[in-house]
Amino acid sequence: MHTAETLTLATLPSGVELETTVHTYGDGDGPTVYVQAAQHGREINGTETLRRVHERLDADEVTGTVVAVPVADPLTFDHVSYTTPESLDSVNSNMNRVWPGDAEGTLHERMAAALWEYAGDADYIVDLHTGSPEMLTHTVYLDGDDDCRRLAEAFGTELLLAEAAGDDADVEWSERNFGGKLRVAATRAGIPSITPELAYNKQLVEPAIETGVRGVFNVLRELDVLPGNPEVPAEQTTARNHLGRVKAAESGLFHPAPETELGASVEEGDHLGRVYHPTTYEVLQEATADRSGVVYSVCREATATAGQTLVGVAMPVEE
Repeated sequence: MHTAETLTLATLPSGVELETTVHTYGDGDGPTVYVQAAQHGREINGTETLRRVHERLDADEVTGTVVAVPVADPLTFDHVSYTTPESLDSVNSNMNRVWPGDAEGTLHERMAAALWEYAGDADYIVDLHTGSPEMLTHTVYLDGDDDCRRLAEAFGTELLLAEAAGDDADVEWSERNFGGKLRVAATRAGIPSITPELAYNKQLVEPAIETGVRGVFNVLRELDVLPGNPEVPAEQTTARNHLGRVKAAESGLFHPAPETELGASVEEGDHLGRVYHPTTYEVLQEATADRSGVVYSVCREATATAGQTLVGVAMPVEE
């Protein structure tokens, strides 16, 4: 069984209703899995992932319910942007900071509240995101939560990132209101949740999409919503945390070191590249690893501003 429902998320100043589509599959006799994509409108590989899941999913085989929302945030989707224009929500420009939302709040809070009517009733949540072209595909889950880890492992990316939360997290966690992420709000509400980062944005990229499709089917099989077993890599690396970033101390041009490649192992103090002044040629910063770990992101857009992430280094967890 498959149904498609038009959901009104909010109303724009013109009176036009902001809508999206909610797809529901299955017989309802089992767990409910909620999957969404495109909270950030430039992250479109998750949207294509759900279209292919729709094409390949035999709804008659679903034991339970699968709820899929291919475009969670039409505002950012239409603007091909990460956040909503200030004129529409100057208070909460990032939808993934306001969960579980507020039906009487700002535009994004109302949109999140409308979707929480579905997500909040689920037993498990998969929130599909994408990173940049220079980011390893990985799956983020709440550190220390065994049910979330089970989902992350089943999704099947080679890299898993265990993200600390609250008092256990980096100060950036609270400064950027990460407690309002869908994954965090849902996990705190007792709903095991994961955030796969499929890499790449603004373009449809086959490896990222197929990783997403395989991952969604893996989760459904792990939960016995679909028959069969997940197809996972023989080895998966678990690392922490999502915030292990080497940042630009000064604005300028960033030139990564040749050996700073995705997946490379680095030691604390290793040279990762340099930031230099574009007109005086002065070297402003020798970027070095502040921890030993695995390189999971590298900034390839050379123009860097102070505070921008240059290289992401995740610390492997010893099992």
